[in-house]
Amino acid sequence: MLSRVPRLKAVNADIATLEVDAVVNAANSTLLGGGGVDGAIHYAAGTELLEACRTLGGCQTGDAKITRGYRLPARHVIHTVGPIWRGGNRGEHELLAACYRRCLELAAEYKIKSIAFPSISTGAFAFPLKLAAPIAVSTVRSFDFCDAELQEVVFCCYSREDFAIYRKLLNNTAASPSA
Repeated sequence: MLSRVPRLKAVNADIATLEVDAVVNAANSTLLGGGGVDGAIHYAAGTELLEACRTLGGCQTGDAKITRGYRLPARHVIHTVGPIWRGGNRGEHELLAACYRRCLELAAEYKIKSIAFPSISTGAFAFPLKLAAPIAVSTVRSFDFCDAELQEVVFCCYSREDFAIYRKLLNNTAASPSA
């Protein structure tokens, strides 16, 4: 039996403002804040998020850990560490897919119904968006959602260009719902 895929959609927004059960933080391995998405989430969530992250002991590339959302509209933050782009021959594609899978596993474990992903690794870690976006969408579509309560996956895009790429990917495959 094939697993059901939740509704997939792309939005052009600030991920820290989304009203979903969980937002994914594209973090560095310390989980103690940084720039881009990581900085925005830490700033919006407040100092309690930093204190919670200090207890987690960091995170390996391709893995993920979960905390409360504190002052965010989201109840949870799933912190994941994407790969740094080094040309594509050092397992970057597999590590990026592992980030999305691990976040979805945590979403299933915590009975999360809606989750928002940024474009992991495409900022400071320099993973080319045109390579990263198809990995993100295909990894989500191929995940086994049988034991998950997930109803919606949001790909949150910071720029209009990113948004256009995700919209095209979601609209080009009729096999699953898209926005």
